Amino acid sequence: MLLPTIIMGAIAFILLAIGYYQGQGQHISGMKLALKITLETLPLLLLAFVVAGMTQVLLPREFVEKWVGKESGLRGILIGTVAGALAPGGPYVSLPIAAGLLHAGASTGTMVAFLTGWSLWAFSRLPMEVGILGWRFTLIRVASTFFFPPIAGLIAQILFSGAK
Repeated sequence: MLLPTIIMGAIAFILLAIGYYQGQGQHISGMKLALKITLETLPLLLLAFVVAGMTQVLLPREFVEKWVGKESGLRGILIGTVAGALAPGGPYVSLPIAAGLLHAGASTGTMVAFLTGWSLWAFSRLPMEVGILGWRFTLIRVASTFFFPPIAGLIAQILFSGAK
């Protein structure tokens, strides 16, 4: 976690310096916008971390391992896929949930299927997609990506079964 933080800090510093040296107050406008985004996002982020922490504490490890652990096999990967598709919200919600489940005993393959299902299927996004892009395009996209989440989970399970 340290290296990504250092990289993000360097990028932020460079962009602030560019904004400052352009001399039009962009560094101030950018920081005001960053504060606004932080205040809007922080409650969701904090609650997502609570969910992740409580998932680790409240779900017995044996239960998690049975249903979505390494020994759950294809059943666990399919559960992860569907759970990812049904997961509400954006990455602020899904990533902490995946991290919590990993720490609670979920397998790498199941969590890859979860995140891939969330990325590709996201049922909560479908109404907006249909409204903007239409039924035909949405059905083509869903049909084209239908098998990817379980396949990604199986690949991860086979290649990285010891990784967490």
